[in-house]
Amino acid sequence: MSDQYSLYEAKAQLSRIVRQIREGGGPVVITVHGEPAVEIRAYQPLSNDLEARWTELESRGVIGRPASNPQDAAWKPSSRRPGALKRFLADRDK
Repeated sequence: MSDQYSLYEAKAQLSRIVRQIREGGGPVVITVHGEPAVEIRAYQPLSNDLEARWTELESRGVIGRPASNPQDAAWKPSSRRPGALKRFLADRDK
């Protein structure tokens, strides 16, 4: 279970909270007006292994695997008018 601090308390004790997290403490939740607003956790470098990263994000519920094989699905352009990309880039640069 994570510790919980109000924003006022967290500002006053930020150094201690960071030290606690770095020493293996769990994540800390900061509340604003009694409602959870932010979670502070220890930094974990990202894996360069795509499959391991995908599995980690999937276990956290951030992403999910597609129901069917995406390579089987045909890619369809979003615009039927030729030159859509050129028009978009020209409008963006105005």
